[in-house]
Amino acid sequence: MLETVPIGVLAALVGLAGGVVLGLAARLGDFCTLGALESAVYGRDQRRMRLWGVVLAVAILATQFGAMAGVIDLGGTFYHAIQWNALGSIVGGLIFGYGMAMAGNCGFGALVRFGGGDLRSLVVVVVMGIFGFVALSGPLAPLRVTLFPQPEAAGPQGILHDLGQLGLPPVAVILAIAGGFLAWGLAHPGLRQSPRQIAWGVAAGLAVAWCFLGTSWLAAESLGEITVEGPSYTAPVGRTLIFLMTSTAGGITFSVGSVVGVMVGSLVGSILRGLFRWEACEDPRELGRQVGGAALMGVGGVVAMGCSVGQGVTGFATLAWSGPVTLAAIIAGAMLGLRQLIAGYQPE
Repeated sequence: MLETVPIGVLAALVGLAGGVVLGLAARLGDFCTLGALESAVYGRDQRRMRLWGVVLAVAILATQFGAMAGVIDLGGTFYHAIQWNALGSIVGGLIFGYGMAMAGNCGFGALVRFGGGDLRSLVVVVVMGIFGFVALSGPLAPLRVTLFPQPEAAGPQGILHDLGQLGLPPVAVILAIAGGFLAWGLAHPGLRQSPRQIAWGVAAGLAVAWCFLGTSWLAAESLGEITVEGPSYTAPVGRTLIFLMTSTAGGITFSVGSVVGVMVGSLVGSILRGLFRWEACEDPRELGRQVGGAALMGVGGVVAMGCSVGQGVTGFATLAWSGPVTLAAIIAGAMLGLRQLIAGYQPE
């Protein structure tokens, strides 16, 4: 197959499949970062929050046991190949989380909403993608590299390695972390009574492992031409925009397939649930807030080397320290932003 189909196309197909499942999980299983926080804190409904326990448990188990079986190369991911910068995870996560609250969604959620006909989210997607590259390789790149350097890792790192230094068996650590998340998620009666949500949570977790599995195989077959990747939606959104504008120069990649897949999955899910409808922004103040939030997400996501999905799920699945630390910072930043929005809300 590698001789007849370009390797980049195969990588994009891996990303497309994983993205479609994640898009469906968002629409049919209500998997959403900001929505989970809003429902739990202000709506007094923890089902969407507890669903994260299922997603993380499945993603961690499938990814880690895939690595132990030798079919997933976690060492080839940037989560382990680049030295973890704790300050970058914290600062980038806080900026991303605050921007997420201002924009009304994360990059993944914006793609999902755009797939459902929300044109406001197209603005968020485009602005976030542009500012992601402003920080990644544009005018802000030198400042980012100076403040938050990302050198190659000098050796093994991550939760399993560090706890292994204390004598804890890797399998026990994996089962304890994943089992804890699963127990926390299913402890909520409302989630247990929603098998549909649980099923889509399992599917989302498996989609992450699938992306690692597919790109690991392609990386081995292509002698490193393809990078081992999982779903993430900050810099990959920018890469997709570049591909759409300069496909003959950039080429198709896993990122393009993953981003497009989320929108396709969301479109299908929206149609199945009867949720598809065209929407546009009627309030200039709202649009300005969303543009500002999207810009912050682009910069913060690059500094943290991932978004709420890219670090909060994908990075966590690799059991890199950046995953839980960035996720905690994103939650803190989002809560700050939500409190600010609610405090400043003036009903007409």
